Amino acid sequence: MPKPLPLLVDSGPICCDPLGTTVLDEVTAVELAVRLKAVADPARLRLIDHLVRTPEASTGDLAPVVGLGEPTTSHHLKQLHQAGLVTKRREGASVLYGLNREAVAALVNALGCCR
Repeated sequence: MPKPLPLLVDSGPICCDPLGTTVLDEVTAVELAVRLKAVADPARLRLIDHLVRTPEASTGDLAPVVGLGEPTTSHHLKQLHQAGLVTKRREGASVLYGLNREAVAALVNALGCCR
């Protein structure tokens, strides 16, 4: 059984050069792996895709986008939030989610070795 990755609750972007340009230290490798694991799900990729075009959305707005119930959508958003890839804020009884553009851009930059 593979070793589970540590739980990371971090809203800051990962900071590393594109893979292959420097030696990747263990801490940065874990931070990168946690974020990659968070996006390695079709529903989460679709949520990110939708949030790229929408400043903020509630779970009720996002559930139909991925074709899942609100509890399952909420679970996926929690995973993305814990990885620092989405932000959340409470507005009345609703929780609004938005894309942490800096964190997503840093993830894309880290994978920029493959361009």
